[in-house]
Amino acid sequence: MLGSTHGTLTTHSRPARVVACGEQPPPTVHGVPEARGGGGQRSGGSADRDVSGRPLYAPVPDLDRFFRPGSVAVIGASDSEGRPNTGITRQLIGWAERVGARLHPVNPGREQVFGLPCHTSVADLPEPVDLAVLLVADPVPVIEQLGHAKAKFAVAFASGFAETGADGAAAQARLAEAVERSGLRLLGPNTNLNAFETFREDLDGPAIALITQSGHQGRPVFTLQELGIRLSHWAPTGNEADLETADFLSYFASRPEVGAIAAYVEGLKDGRSFLLAADHAARNKVPVVAVKVGRTETGARMAASHTGKLTGADGVVDAAMRQFGVIRVDGLDELQDTAALLARARKPVAEGIAVYSISGGTGAHFSDLATAAGLRLPTLDAAKQAELHQWIPEYLNVANPIDNGGHPVGDWRGRKIIDAILADPSVGVLICPITGPFPPMSDKLAQDLVDAAERTDKPVCVVWGSPLGTETAYRHTLLGSSRVATFRTFANCITAVRAYLDHHRFTAAYRSPFDDAPRVLSPSARKAQALMRPGQQLSEHAAKQLLRAYGIRVPREQLVTSAAAAVRAASQVGYPVVMKASGPQLAHKTELGLVKVGLTSASQVRDAYRELTDIARYEDVPLDGVLVCQMIERGVEMVVGVTHDSLFGPTVTVGLGGVLVEVLRDVAVGVPPFGEDQARAMLGELRGHALLHGVRGAPPADVDALVEVVLRVQRMALELGDDLAELDINPLVVLPRGEGAVALDALAVCHGSCHGPGGAG
Repeated sequence: MLGSTHGTLTTHSRPARVVACGEQPPPTVHGVPEARGGGGQRSGGSADRDVSGRPLYAPVPDLDRFFRPGSVAVIGASDSEGRPNTGITRQLIGWAERVGARLHPVNPGREQVFGLPCHTSVADLPEPVDLAVLLVADPVPVIEQLGHAKAKFAVAFASGFAETGADGAAAQARLAEAVERSGLRLLGPNTNLNAFETFREDLDGPAIALITQSGHQGRPVFTLQELGIRLSHWAPTGNEADLETADFLSYFASRPEVGAIAAYVEGLKDGRSFLLAADHAARNKVPVVAVKVGRTETGARMAASHTGKLTGADGVVDAAMRQFGVIRVDGLDELQDTAALLARARKPVAEGIAVYSISGGTGAHFSDLATAAGLRLPTLDAAKQAELHQWIPEYLNVANPIDNGGHPVGDWRGRKIIDAILADPSVGVLICPITGPFPPMSDKLAQDLVDAAERTDKPVCVVWGSPLGTETAYRHTLLGSSRVATFRTFANCITAVRAYLDHHRFTAAYRSPFDDAPRVLSPSARKAQALMRPGQQLSEHAAKQLLRAYGIRVPREQLVTSAAAAVRAASQVGYPVVMKASGPQLAHKTELGLVKVGLTSASQVRDAYRELTDIARYEDVPLDGVLVCQMIERGVEMVVGVTHDSLFGPTVTVGLGGVLVEVLRDVAVGVPPFGEDQARAMLGELRGHALLHGVRGAPPADVDALVEVVLRVQRMALELGDDLAELDINPLVVLPRGEGAVALDALAVCHGSCHGPGGAG
């Protein structure tokens, strides 16, 4: 018996929650996904918050009247040439005409603006307006007037708010308070006219909806319309004093015309609201592709100065996006190519990739890159290869990649080859890289690919490698097709296809972690709270008591305060033993010589006790005693911990542990809430995960026990909230399969002021 275990782990696979200390599982309240096209409001109560007090549900805002208003007021409208407001007013008049809205200029110094009657104030408007556009330096007084006039939405272009520093942040806080009092919803401040652009209405098929925090960064995606790809909305969120990225994300995921959401994100207003919106998109199986700035310190600093929002620790943001199926890319070219494929391609019927080219070298090069990226190129069976060799010379390889040698594409054989490949049940995507134009071959090949794409549900992807892009086969044949996905680089094609397959695999298995998140504190929380010491680091002994409260196993051990007591404890624990100094200020005992291992006799124990206490006195380290511990000699050393992120709150880390943990830095992050599947996925992200499955003759480790510890630590993080500033279990020794996992050491740091179970600072 290595230590007591309080509580059990549920065995139903996907929800996989920890039910600690007798807690009863609560009923599921979000088990049925909300239907596409809903978008109604829903109030949240106490049942819609987890044990940390964070929301488990966010209503989808009804933004229909923002994007398609019946009436619009332009506050500060102008028609004086040379003034910035004049150009904006002109654009808004054109936009209002396109969407069928009545536009009312407001400016006390004018009777007319561009021939339209101009009103002196908001109070003089002839009707309540759906949308007010504020072309004024200080929007706060106008917001208050619009509230009285029952306006639904407003847009504030003015800058000089949170992006400028402390004074600007205070001004933005006052603006947010005015918006809250008014009852309307605000886009901005520090936003632009992107929402009022001209969207082509002659394009059909699923559309891309665009969200950006920098208007210029959305231009590449917006111009996809010129390539025949439909865009439905553009939300330039700016500083997000009210409406934020999450609001538009959940709204767009509810729109039936939206096939994919593309986002350029510099910072997030609130981590939990973003996760809830991403969860809504995942439930509705709507792909979300995002560029998130802040991978480096420089990028994070620039992003914060641009919009005044927190970028968050990049590793945590990356983990959060991955958990909820948000596809993160780095470049704007990747954003547009990936979103375009995901919006237009139907659900895959198979995950295999077929690479077809007129050059063996091209096929080999592309296949090498695709395989390295994790795409699977199935070997075509003998019957399919024989079929292809009817049209392709026998000496050419058609196993996959398929090399046709060039000549067959120029005649009737070309189309038959493409149709035969697409008919193979192991092929889900056909990719044809054309590295350079050679009209006698490439023109006919492009047309055959377009014609074949019209008759299949499988994505047909073409990489047109010519740097010119002026060729007829590219400009008219390929880009003129709504069924062929055309790329300019191998890398972007591979990124997009991998994202396409990953998205459909993810959503097919997705179960919202919010459905099973704990809503009621477990008895473990009360036990743990009694151990907390505000503003202090707990001793190892106290930290292990915290672990015991959550059923995490620790070695047999006793805390002693004399050499004689140490000898008695060693005989009860059982030799060999480990002895360690224990005190609230000890973080790295090994470096100070305050750990003795492999003690096998009473005399060694007495000597070790004296040496440990002498070192502690010399180093002026206060002790609460010396721990005499059972020695655990076999197993895989892991680390499991809790840290706090500025955006997402408590996060759970797991990785390879031991004395080299800071050197290896092989850890994965989980953002609560998550279930057993995600805990196992975190282990799969580790570079050294093979150690858990047995290497060089070692037996496989008890991965189930490790997963249980990760889930129990997550429960602790949620229930103790901000009161637990930091937790580090290192090493957690994972024993051979079936034997459990044991926390050999632990460090816990309490927040400066504790709020009780579930408290959030």
